[in-house]
Amino acid sequence: MHDSLADFIQELPKAELHLHIEGTFEPELMFAIAKRNGIPLDFASAEELKTAYRFNNLQEFLDIYYLGAKVLIQEEDFYDLTIAYLKTCVDQNVVHTEIFFDPQTHTDRGIAFETVIRGIRRALEDGEQLHGITSRLILCFLRHLSEEAAFQTLEEALPYKAWITGVGLDSSEKGHPPSKFERVFKKAGEEGFLLMAHAGEEGPSSYIREALDLLHVTRIDHGNRCLDDEELVQELVRRQIPLTLCPLSNLELKVISRLADHPVKRMLDKGLMATLHSDDPAYFGGYINENYLRTAEAVGLTRHDLGQLAIHSFQASFLPVREKEIWIDRVKTYCASS
Repeated sequence: MHDSLADFIQELPKAELHLHIEGTFEPELMFAIAKRNGIPLDFASAEELKTAYRFNNLQEFLDIYYLGAKVLIQEEDFYDLTIAYLKTCVDQNVVHTEIFFDPQTHTDRGIAFETVIRGIRRALEDGEQLHGITSRLILCFLRHLSEEAAFQTLEEALPYKAWITGVGLDSSEKGHPPSKFERVFKKAGEEGFLLMAHAGEEGPSSYIREALDLLHVTRIDHGNRCLDDEELVQELVRRQIPLTLCPLSNLELKVISRLADHPVKRMLDKGLMATLHSDDPAYFGGYINENYLRTAEAVGLTRHDLGQLAIHSFQASFLPVREKEIWIDRVKTYCASS
C-alpha cells in the first residue's frame, strides 16, 4: 500500500501521448546548447528565463517557445533535447511515449528536415535500448501557416515514413479551424499516417466536430470544449475517441482560471476516454506526474480514477494490441495491490 497519492502516481505505469518535444526544453539545456552553437539569448541566465515563463494565453507562450527553438541547429541538439526528456520518463515511470515534433519550426529557419528527425530518432532508439521506453513519433503541422506549407512538409516527411507514425495539427488554434487542412490530412491518410489534431482547447467545440468529420482523426488532443455539446460528447463516448488532456498547460495558458475547474473528472464520469499528459512541461511547471498529482488534488480524483486514466493512456496509444493488453494488465495488478 502506498501511503501518499504522490507515491501511488510515481509507481503507476503510464503512457504519455500529448508531448511536444520542443516544449521539454529546460532552461539549463537551452543555455548549454545556445553556448555550444554560439547563439546569444535574450536572457542573462536560466533563472531569468524561467521568470519569463508566465503566460496569459497560447500566443504569449508560443512567442517564447519559438525563441527557444532557434538555438536547435545540429542533429546533436535534437538528440540532446529528446534524450533529456526520455530520462525524465524513466524518473516518472512513463513506459511509452508518443512525441510530437514541429518540423516547420526548424525548416523555416533553414534547418534541414533530415537534421531534425535524425537527432530525435536516434534518441528514441537509445531510449528504448537503454531504458526500455517504447515510443512513436508524430509530425505536427503548424496551423497558423498555410495549407501549402503543410503539403510541403508532408512531402519532406515521406522519405522517413518508416520513422513517423502519425500526423497532427498544433499551434495557434483561434482562427485556424481544422477545415483549413482537410486536403493535406486526406493526403496524409492516403500515405498511411495515423491522424490526430489539437481541437477544442481555445477553439470552440465545432473545431472538434470538424477534426472528426473533415480530418477523420482517431484522437483529439485537448478537447476540453466538447462538454459544450452534449451530442458531440455522446459521439465521442460511443466511438471511444481519446482526448489527450493537459491540465497544467490549460492552467498556465488561462484556458481554465483554476485547476479545480478542469473537466477531467466530469469527462470520466460521462464515460469519455480522457487521458492526462504534460504538453510542454518545461514551460508549464510539470511533467506527467505533476499533472496527475496536482489535478487529482484539485478536482478530487480517486486512485481508481488515476488507474483508469493510466489504462486509457495505453488504450489510446498506437501500441500493438498485445502490448496494450500487457500494460493494462500491469496497471490493473498494480492498482489492485495499492
